[in-house]
Amino acid sequence: MPLLARRVAGRRFTSARAAVAALVTVATAVTVGTVGTDNAAAATTITVAADGSGNYTTIQAAVAAASTGTVITIKAGTYQGQVSIPSSKSGITLQGATGTSTDIVITGSAPASTDGTAGSATVLNLAANTTIKGLTIANTYAAHDSQALALYAGGDRQFYRNVRLLGYQDTFLSWGGTGSSQVRQYVYKSYIEGAVDFIYGNGALVIDSSTIRSLDRASTNNGYITAAATNTSNKYGILITRSTLLSAAASQTVALGRCWHAGGAADATGQVLVRDSTLGGHIRQAGAWQDMGGFSWKTCRFSEYNNTGSGVTQGTSDRPQMSASTAASYTAQNYLAGNDGWNPVP
Repeated sequence: MPLLARRVAGRRFTSARAAVAALVTVATAVTVGTVGTDNAAAATTITVAADGSGNYTTIQAAVAAASTGTVITIKAGTYQGQVSIPSSKSGITLQGATGTSTDIVITGSAPASTDGTAGSATVLNLAANTTIKGLTIANTYAAHDSQALALYAGGDRQFYRNVRLLGYQDTFLSWGGTGSSQVRQYVYKSYIEGAVDFIYGNGALVIDSSTIRSLDRASTNNGYITAAATNTSNKYGILITRSTLLSAAASQTVALGRCWHAGGAADATGQVLVRDSTLGGHIRQAGAWQDMGGFSWKTCRFSEYNNTGSGVTQGTSDRPQMSASTAASYTAQNYLAGNDGWNPVP
């Protein structure tokens, strides 16, 4: 077989038999990837394994090789360092190989004080239409004197399922940039952990059927779960629904959130709704919503609806409750619909 025929998908073979086998594999992949589509590109699957048994040993190398529609399957192991998914990599999937999120851990320990907000994120996901599932993303920075993000979600229509997000301060940021520009993310059947403002930003973010754990700082102030900076022109901000809020912290020492006017912007009137969820006794009665940066919590749009558990309001005046008629339009589907009707909610 001529040398040209021994080159398949950019690889060079030393025998005709190997080249033929590779050609059959490529032809099969193309056939499978295009069934039921017209002029569709072949689906691509990339495997990452730290032990060298996959296509790549690092997730970042796999991201660099990916194109729209690529599924990156990550074998069990711990993967150190930032994973950056640029906006040019839309439509890719990162998935743990085992389906057990504790088996696949992406970890870093960078603080924003030295690396900047984006630089501190263990996963920096700026791409639209991405799916991440079945893995853990952690920032283990231990000094607790700085932001240290596990996940920076900066792309629209992002779906996270069965993920664990671990951090301390500013674990999870949903950010669409300054002004009224807004991105959407849906987090389903997942686990989020932190202490200070650990779910924050200006995106339309829905956390559904998940566990949210506040860390115990052994203090009378054990932190704040949310810090929304939703632009005034955007009706929807952060929705926590059908979830469980828990902690080992002392009773009534954790706030549901505080009002973050990012950069001092007067029009960053954050919106947060906690609904249909179970609230542990760690949630404050008085002071469940708190001021920040000189702005009163009342300049933001905070409310609760139909919650249960020992942390629900006992009639405290600073625990605004949404009416049933209003709550009918504050659903996960409406938070995520945007102008294109996106609906990832099962």
